[in-house]
Amino acid sequence: MFYVYVLENAKGVLYIGQTENLARRLDQHNSPDGHAHLGKYTHKHGPWSLLGSEGYATRSEAVLRERQLKAWKSPRKVRALFSNNASTSR
Repeated sequence: MFYVYVLENAKGVLYIGQTENLARRLDQHNSPDGHAHLGKYTHKHGPWSLLGSEGYATRSEAVLRERQLKAWKSPRKVRALFSNNASTSR
């Protein structure tokens, strides 16, 4: 299963990503060594908490959904979707 996930930091900033292993990915985002795997943005702006996730059968479905959510450019809309439904499978 592949997941699209939304993280939120203490300032209310959202981060949208996709992964096959949700627990490992969240640990990487919050790890002091996470910047080696993820780039500098999430490393510098954490800690992150999981706002919610959606499960998909294929990576291509997850990537399409990730792109759709990022295209919304509305943190309120994303936050509302995931705060009402913390984890779903598609």
